[in-house]
Amino acid sequence: MRPFMWATAVAAALFFGYLFFLWAATPGPSSIRYREFGISIPTHYTIHGIDVSRYQQNVSWKLVREMNVNNIQIGFVFIKATEGNNLVDPYFKRNWKKAKEAGMIRGAYHFFNPRKDGKSQAQRFLSSVELASGDLPPVLDIEKSWGMSKAKLQQEIKAWLDAVEASTGVKPILYTYVTFYETYLQGAFDDYPLWIAHYYQPGNPRIERSWHFWQHSEEGHVNGIAAKVDFNVFNGDSADFRALLIP
Repeated sequence: MRPFMWATAVAAALFFGYLFFLWAATPGPSSIRYREFGISIPTHYTIHGIDVSRYQQNVSWKLVREMNVNNIQIGFVFIKATEGNNLVDPYFKRNWKKAKEAGMIRGAYHFFNPRKDGKSQAQRFLSSVELASGDLPPVLDIEKSWGMSKAKLQQEIKAWLDAVEASTGVKPILYTYVTFYETYLQGAFDDYPLWIAHYYQPGNPRIERSWHFWQHSEEGHVNGIAAKVDFNVFNGDSADFRALLIP
């Protein structure tokens, strides 16, 4: 091969090698829209789930579990159990039983009422939910302050968390949205597992502390559920997920 031809071949190889490097180094899309689910789903997570309450009414859990679109399946569900110190979700008992029968990993959550005593709300939750090995830890859903001072709100939240942990032996998960956490909870509950709601984000929620679950949409569709449903991802792999479950 003549010298100039050799130099040209080397230059071409280097050029195409550089193009390949740029292609390989370019990250893929942070989310992909799925017609079947009706929403965009973050691409960098492998464990997906939903959460339900009475608003989803009768759920066909077998259809939920069997839905599979490009290897995206619903692997876990958080189910509303109680609210305040006297309300039990009318669909909780059925959802709790049927979800497990369908092979779903399940978790139960309590919707916190700031105007009610935290310990009595914990007792309502504990008397309504029978946790078992393989379930997700109990969840406290706190979204409103209703004019309560930050100090008093934190006191009642802590009363709920302490009572539930003492009874179950499991550290509860906190659910809230980003601005509420930063305004009322940050610094006081940073050692609790966090389930954070932050919609319309391309790849991850905008919060500085670590988190376990991200509720990324409230507009999803799933086989077996007539109403729209919240979608979540778990921040970790299958080993991390199993380690979080109740032993």
